[in-house]
Amino acid sequence: MLKVKEETVFISEKATQLFPKVDFADTFSTTNHKHSIQEVTNLVFNTTPKWVRFLFKVRNSIVQFFGLKTGVPPDYNEDFKVGGYIKFFKIYDIAPNEIILGANDSHLNFRAIVSDTKVASHNIKVTTLVEYNNKKGKIYMNLIKPFHRMVVKRMVSQAFQNPEKK
Repeated sequence: MLKVKEETVFISEKATQLFPKVDFADTFSTTNHKHSIQEVTNLVFNTTPKWVRFLFKVRNSIVQFFGLKTGVPPDYNEDFKVGGYIKFFKIYDIAPNEIILGANDSHLNFRAIVSDTKVASHNIKVTTLVEYNNKKGKIYMNLIKPFHRMVVKRMVSQAFQNPEKK
């Protein structure tokens, strides 16, 4: 069984209402029937490998010259509730089978949606939706897209639980 696979973009009904237009989207999935949606979200976003932290440091050192956000927002808190944060991702919505995280910046807005579809295999879907606010957002996304795919795939793999193991 593949731990993580990229698949057709999965957008729940609630997620279709997030942006008037979506300029970029992808979905990576894994299997996990052991943990709650909150635990899965924490496995994906709260456990950052050293090489991913390094990439974010490089990203932040470069984008600060273009006026993009790199610091901790003034409302930062680590409470797992709407308005709280997991790393630099703000929690926008919590439902029994779906959590919506994201950030807004001058160049683009993005949401990461963690969904549990309850199917037998690859039930956990992590979907990224991006809305460009200007040309800078499109350029930025085209530059980071290869890294985005690599990082998200690795992060999603952290939530994998082999259903064949008891």
